[in-house]
Amino acid sequence: MIVDAVPRVRVIITEVWRPLLGLFVWDVIVTAAYYLMPIKAPSLPLTLFGSALALFLGFRTNSAYARWWEGRGLWGLMINASRNIARSTRNFMPDPEARDLKRSIVLRQIAYVNALRCQLRKQPVDEAVLKFLSRGEAEPALARVNTANGLLDGTGRRIADARAKGWIDTIQQTQMEAVLVDIANAQGGMERLKNTPLPNQYRFMPTFFTRLFCVLLPIGLVETLGFATPIGSTIAGLMFLATLQIGDDLVDPFADTVHDLPLNAMCRTIEIDLLQSIGEEAPEPMKPVHGILW
Repeated sequence: MIVDAVPRVRVIITEVWRPLLGLFVWDVIVTAAYYLMPIKAPSLPLTLFGSALALFLGFRTNSAYARWWEGRGLWGLMINASRNIARSTRNFMPDPEARDLKRSIVLRQIAYVNALRCQLRKQPVDEAVLKFLSRGEAEPALARVNTANGLLDGTGRRIADARAKGWIDTIQQTQMEAVLVDIANAQGGMERLKNTPLPNQYRFMPTFFTRLFCVLLPIGLVETLGFATPIGSTIAGLMFLATLQIGDDLVDPFADTVHDLPLNAMCRTIEIDLLQSIGEEAPEPMKPVHGILW
């Protein structure tokens, strides 16, 4: 996620320079044809076209941002639920009998959020899990298709074992299970966002009409702008192309690009909070690198 107060022009240009260069070349061709050939440029209702396209792109960008913000909200719930399960484990289970179990549940939750991060970004999960759990403890979850859900199921079984041993009562178990349900619901929401793209009409039609508008733009402007058509048309096209790119950047909040949610930083926040809750040494918070928080 870009955390600089002012967006960098270089980042914007890097993402749209190819279609922008093609647009500039086309503008030059149209301008040259207008002056070198006896062809009268047709009068096009560019204002009407541009207004309709702007509304279309606005709806698309708002839909993409809604997905991005929902993803951020779900990760906020995940952070809070992780703190809650650690606090319940620490407060409900007795010392020193359940000390190892407390630590196991806390480490499993840290491994869980990191496994979920890797799954959402379609990255290998094993290394992230084995950083916090032994091979023997992690193996049952790693053998499952959904490793994160396997880790969560294992945590639920350990809570059930604590009740069977008399370390917690059924009311406390129910409270802890309710937190696990919140965690599972948040994971389900994230997987829904990841696996359900915007409808095809929201992906294809804005791209098609934006490029068509950019093609028609110099034809409608050349009589008014003359030799300045390549500059004016390219700047106007840049605004539409940038708006189109914004929707593409936000539509998948878990894609591991500079525009997406800082899952690494949020997982580190959970790791710090949970380790400190059981009195263990925690790493430093993640900091932006060149204005980007991963």
